[in-house]
Amino acid sequence: MTYRTNIHGGYRRGFTLVELMVVIAIVSVLVAITLPVGVRARELSRRATCASNLRQIGIAFSMYLADWDGAFPNTGDPYLWMGRRWRWTIEPYLGSALRRDPTDAENPMRSARTPSFLLCPSDPQAPEKWDATSYGYSAAFYHSPGQIAAMTTEDLWQYDRFPCITQRESSVRYPSQKVLVTEWLTNHETVSVAWWGWQGARNYLFVDGHVRYLPASRINPAGNGFPDPNLTLGGITGKDID
Repeated sequence: MTYRTNIHGGYRRGFTLVELMVVIAIVSVLVAITLPVGVRARELSRRATCASNLRQIGIAFSMYLADWDGAFPNTGDPYLWMGRRWRWTIEPYLGSALRRDPTDAENPMRSARTPSFLLCPSDPQAPEKWDATSYGYSAAFYHSPGQIAAMTTEDLWQYDRFPCITQRESSVRYPSQKVLVTEWLTNHETVSVAWWGWQGARNYLFVDGHVRYLPASRINPAGNGFPDPNLTLGGITGKDID
């Protein structure tokens, strides 16, 4: 610290260049320490919100099953697993939160309003790519175990070789181990990977209604060799985790 004469003949204190550089260095270190902590805390909060979204979705599915005698959603659409498509099956249990686009009412890919709990707050792609819907529904719930065993990844999104067959809750052997709905992408990780990759982790909703955040490495390999809940070995009778 140095002292300099002011215009009134007194003295005022001032920092030397070295002292200023020390202060700047200290502030930089503090920012470097606290910023990652803040980012992690924010992401943990978003992850918790995402898990809460899936619990609400689980409640809607439970109400659907109660009204349809234990039958899982099946519209005859082989691409029902895609978020923009399956969401309409539980629309009656979402109140007025989900609305059709009046300019294109028959198009399941568009809505006039999508409820916030269909969008993971950490998902940067869904708002523009998938009409603000981040979650996918397992195809094992509208195809038979035999069909699932014969299907490939390409069958899920390119071909229409397998007619949809309604599956029932009573056929689920491992409700706490079979994934019903999950995030399409690893939204909470530094790497963004879909179901057809082994990196990252995501929130999973199981048939019994509980939600867990699990790394892909914890998911059993499906028939296509990936952690894909669509093609679970054994289909609806199989399990995605041990």
